Amino acid sequence: MIFVNFMIGLPVMLLCLILQTAVAFWCVRHYVRHAPNVGSGQGFLAGIRPLIVASLALMLGTMVQIMLWGGLFLWLGEFEHIYDAVYHSAVNFTSLGYGDIVMSRERKLLGPLEAVNGVLMLGMSAATLMAIVQHMITLLREAKLDGTAGGRP
Repeated sequence: MIFVNFMIGLPVMLLCLILQTAVAFWCVRHYVRHAPNVGSGQGFLAGIRPLIVASLALMLGTMVQIMLWGGLFLWLGEFEHIYDAVYHSAVNFTSLGYGDIVMSRERKLLGPLEAVNGVLMLGMSAATLMAIVQHMITLLREAKLDGTAGGRP
């Protein structure tokens, strides 16, 4: 049964990885395209808007992944209602682990598998945001060194 659950969960894990990678790359490219120019003197606040857009895109990507896992649970017949499947999926994906709703004995191992997947995908989201913030800090530092951000030359 362990092998069967792994073979059921593996394609969803790979799909989540593809989705997360696509969203992460889009977010970084979006930020770099919309980041303030070093010489413009726009400063910190101009960089916040694309950072917020990237954060929202990453959250949306996470919700889609949670829905994918919830759809799998629904398809397997573990839940009768989409709300319960998605709720259970969100609890697993975020590794919150309430345990108030559980799957059947045969499919219970999909929960920890989703939790491992969720921790990795949320880690990728955090890394993406960190890369964006590092880019933002670099732009601010360059602007300050050039004397265009209101700092001293």
